Amino acid sequence: MKKLGTGMTAVSLAGHDTGKRYMIMKAEGEYVYLADGKIRTIENQKKKKVKHIQVAYEIAPEIQKLLDEGNELTNERIKRVLKNRKSGQEV
Repeated sequence: MKKLGTGMTAVSLAGHDTGKRYMIMKAEGEYVYLADGKIRTIENQKKKKVKHIQVAYEIAPEIQKLLDEGNELTNERIKRVLKNRKSGQEV
């Protein structure tokens, strides 16, 4: 299994949020903490089992640059990246 990391995007496969896009904020064992920037903000992350998500093992360039510089992710940036990924556009 590939290593999960902050900034990767994921789609929920199970639960009432099936089909919803999230960004992985943290991975701990069999669980990940997800945010979408709207309802599930950075302050109110969703805890979900890894087996219940489909992960895109790539990080948007904008997010990678922020993480490399040691900057914090914001809800606005998460929303923008998820919206662009959903529409098929690159950030």
